[in-house]
Amino acid sequence: MKFKRNLKIPNTFTIVFCIIILAAVSTWLVPGGEFTRESVALDGTQKEIVVPNSYHKVDNQVQTWQVFSAFFNGFVKTSNIIVFIFMIGGAFWIFNHTKALDIGVATFLKSMERLQSMRIFKHINVNMLVIVCIMVMFSLFGAVFGMSEETIAFVIIFIPLSISMGYDSIVGISMCYLAVHVGFAGAMLNPFTIGIAQGLAHLPSFSGLEYRTLCWLIFTMVGIVFVLLYAAKVKKNPESSPMYQIDDYWRKRVQETTVTSDSVKTPTAAWILWSILSLIFVYVSFIEPQTTILLSNKQYILPLIPALTAIFVVLGFVSLRKNIHFFILNLLLFTVLALIVGVLGYQWYVMEIATLFLIMGMCAGIAFNCSLDKIFKLFLEGCKDIMSAALIVGLAGGIIVILQDGKIIDTMLYATSNAMQGVGEEGSLGIMYLFQNALNLIIPSGSAKAALTIPIMSEFADMLSISRQTMVLAFQFGDGITNMITPASGVLLGCLGVAKIPYSVWVKWIYKFILILFVLGFLLLLPTLYMSISGF
Repeated sequence: MKFKRNLKIPNTFTIVFCIIILAAVSTWLVPGGEFTRESVALDGTQKEIVVPNSYHKVDNQVQTWQVFSAFFNGFVKTSNIIVFIFMIGGAFWIFNHTKALDIGVATFLKSMERLQSMRIFKHINVNMLVIVCIMVMFSLFGAVFGMSEETIAFVIIFIPLSISMGYDSIVGISMCYLAVHVGFAGAMLNPFTIGIAQGLAHLPSFSGLEYRTLCWLIFTMVGIVFVLLYAAKVKKNPESSPMYQIDDYWRKRVQETTVTSDSVKTPTAAWILWSILSLIFVYVSFIEPQTTILLSNKQYILPLIPALTAIFVVLGFVSLRKNIHFFILNLLLFTVLALIVGVLGYQWYVMEIATLFLIMGMCAGIAFNCSLDKIFKLFLEGCKDIMSAALIVGLAGGIIVILQDGKIIDTMLYATSNAMQGVGEEGSLGIMYLFQNALNLIIPSGSAKAALTIPIMSEFADMLSISRQTMVLAFQFGDGITNMITPASGVLLGCLGVAKIPYSVWVKWIYKFILILFVLGFLLLLPTLYMSISGF
């Protein structure tokens, strides 16, 4: 036991660098090979897909000194997420300077205490109810429109809330990040996994919705129970948390809230800002009165921007009359609503989302009567605070660069497809599922992995009398489950970096949950072999 207590766990940078070295060594041992690829149009975009039966050997491209250049190339490959992290970190540093979020959390907790004292809620743990509601909402975000990178922004919001409720940073990150990726794994309408994979497999878009909805419900329920059991343990004994000492950073930030919501009057600048923004939103509403949303292969035309404008104008006016902090919180609420509309209706990605949060941060600073010089000084301080999270994302991107440059990913795919022959339906399905989970450890991008694997797996599914829909479901589960543990995921390492949670601590905490989901996923695949299920 003494040895275990003195055992020093390497930090995240050391772990990722060692994985890069391991990837480089594998390029010496695994034969080189490639599939021929062709460009196809899918949902209005061109994608490179693998041509079945086109595998051929190529000379090994062994990686040596590239383990060091992988840091540079990883930065280039993941530059969009790195810039996203810097912009989010800087924007929220400005936002946090106003203390609006701290006051909002304190007000929320007081409201929860009042609810807890009411007879109807006397036997209900309101804090647990809050966790459940937030996790269901974010799981839906992952399942419906494939939220992933966006969770980095929400980590900064939910960890202070979790700490204030008496939990730890792991519960905070689980409310958004874990919930989103549980929804991602059990997705019903995710266009980045289901949409692309079904298109490549020549299946009707979002077919099999009924069974996928059942899978989502089961995955989400298991995820919520897992987090609630852990949260109850931490609430009972805070020192049982593996983050107890590290969370001093967040506890100090929460305790530093010395400004009360009544001590700062609403500056004139906030009223001017509200007026200007209201006019802009009214103008945009006339230009874009209707927004088209595509869900479950059906189009919905809704007046979303006029609705957002009405929400901002009314809530902005009411919150300004009450207090500047509530107006700034209203800015945050409007930003989240605009994010949802932008992603669903206008296909926003990290650039647009990062820009949206940067505007929110600057508007919060202006409303709080900060000078432009002060705003940019706060922005730089936020970038400095979050720099380690951005650096680790760049380093992790080097893992994928090494494997791709070494030309061994296609060899792995070819070997797996050969291994599926002669093992029966259950065995073949199990190998498909295992391979998708394993491949996701090095290629966490669902769309990239779909383009690489679906064309070949479709043919093998036909040969083995396995439904292509079942094959897509195996891809979906495999793509989502290991996202929560792979060190190659820039989103995971970005969220952990923002939360100040070491990768080794996260792995030690979540591996049991990953194993549960892995087994559960295979059990949910089996009924598609034996039962008549709509869409399968």
